[in-house]
Amino acid sequence: MVCEMIDDGEFPYPSSTSEVHHEVELIVALNGRGHEIDVHRAREFIYGYGVGLDMTRRDLQAECKKAGRPWEIAKAFEKSAPCSALIRASEIGHPETGAIWLKVNGETRQQGDLGQMIWKVPEIISYLSGFFELAPGDVIMTGTPAGVAATRQGDRLHGHIQGVGSISCLVV
Repeated sequence: MVCEMIDDGEFPYPSSTSEVHHEVELIVALNGRGHEIDVHRAREFIYGYGVGLDMTRRDLQAECKKAGRPWEIAKAFEKSAPCSALIRASEIGHPETGAIWLKVNGETRQQGDLGQMIWKVPEIISYLSGFFELAPGDVIMTGTPAGVAATRQGDRLHGHIQGVGSISCLVV
C-alpha cells in the first residue's frame, strides 16, 4: 500500500474488481527507527498525524479469504491509500479522542471517535515493532469506525478527524 498525499484529488477506481470499499483512518507517520519499541516510548517515534482512506478491493479480499490466500492484491494496489497532509505532533499533540467521520456524496457513512479504537497508537507501534524494524517515513494506518461500504465512480469522499485534518477525493 502506498500512501499518496492528495486533497481534492482523484482516486482511480482500480482494475480487476467490481467492489471497492472505503475505510477512513487515522494515519501515524514515524520519524524514528526502532525494533521492539516499549509502549511507554512509542510516542518518541511519531512525526505526526493525518487522515487516510484505506481502499480495499473487497471482492478480491473475499476470494482470497475463501481460498486461504494472502490479501495483498485486495489491499496493496496503486493509489490504494489516499492521505491528507501530515500535521506534526509537536503542533497538535497526540490525539486520543476526537470525532472521525467519512461522508460519501454529502451523506455520513462512517462516524466514531478516536477514543473508541481497540488499540491505542503507542500499543500499535509497540506491537508492529516486534515484527518489523520501523523507520523514519513509515506510515501506519490505524483502523476504522463502522460503516465501511462500497464506492463507485463519481462518488465524492470527504473524511475528517477532529484536531487532525480532512481529506477529499473523487472516485474516477
